[in-house]
Amino acid sequence: MKANIALTPGDGIGPEVVNEARLVLEAVARRHGHQFHFSTHLLGGCAIDAHGTAMPDETLAACAAADAVLLGAVGGPKWDDPQARVRPEQGLLAIRKALGLYANVRPVRPYPSLARLSPLKPERVAGVDFVVIRELTGGLYFGTPKGRTMTPEGERAVDTLVYTEGEIRRIVQLAFRMAQPRRKLVTSVDKANVLESSRLWRKVAIEVGREFPDVKLEHQLVDSCAMRLITHAPSFDVIVTENMFGDILTDEAAVLAGSLGLLPSASLGAGRLGLYEPIHGSAPDIAGKGIANPVGTILSAAMLLRHSLGLETEAAEVEAAVNLALQAGQHTADLGAAAPLSTSQMGAAIRDQLPAGPR
Repeated sequence: MKANIALTPGDGIGPEVVNEARLVLEAVARRHGHQFHFSTHLLGGCAIDAHGTAMPDETLAACAAADAVLLGAVGGPKWDDPQARVRPEQGLLAIRKALGLYANVRPVRPYPSLARLSPLKPERVAGVDFVVIRELTGGLYFGTPKGRTMTPEGERAVDTLVYTEGEIRRIVQLAFRMAQPRRKLVTSVDKANVLESSRLWRKVAIEVGREFPDVKLEHQLVDSCAMRLITHAPSFDVIVTENMFGDILTDEAAVLAGSLGLLPSASLGAGRLGLYEPIHGSAPDIAGKGIANPVGTILSAAMLLRHSLGLETEAAEVEAAVNLALQAGQHTADLGAAAPLSTSQMGAAIRDQLPAGPR
């Protein structure tokens, strides 16, 4: 297979972890006889410094023309002024919107060998294996009107939560499709007891559920879902929810794994093009020190192989290599290792666990 992969390393530790994921993809390509062409582009704070915008036109054009995009992270204290006209996060929101990437997919599957890292009791984490599907391009983050005005009573701020039936239907349908080869359970999360948008969400979810009679649909209010993620996490299979709820719940779910450095994500649309990134931020406090955990980015590369390139065998090999390396006690500092590996050493340890040589 030939594939063009756009790299947007971004800010902070992004370039370090993306480089390790690239090396893993190159090793996979050699073994299976694929030809992956990589190109690197600016996004986020580094793009603001170079071009005055968080998403240059060149970056968008290159990503739109690629088969997949692998992102590191964006942001940092240098660009962290809330009053700034241009912010790194605008680049991430804009590229998702421009590429039509409406679904963020985050698998949560803690590693038994790292159960000690979770703040929860081991029995709370045992058997956890679920996916959170978050709507990405609608809701409170994109609704209008939005802004601040001065009134006789003081400053007034407005954000608008808007969803259309079509936006809800496509994300819920994706959740049902993803549940079919799994345990066939979809949990739709809303706030239908308060919000009109959630009442529409629930109505559409019920309609979509009728299209998938082999999959069970349950409804959960977002506040009780937040509690259940801690008390009964193994009971979830596929969770689907709107933009802001998903933003919050996925960070909570990351605690189950014990480290933000371990979890990947994919942002998907109607076609094969996807944007893949670890769930962690740019971690500016450790940037350039060579101690960042590349596992989340490498697992994001595995999702890239699976979802955008259709290479299931290769994706499974990468995931197995990560598991084997962690089982062997090869850990970075965030995993509490007595003698932690550097970023590059961890990447090498994972590559060493890939099946040897060309097929």
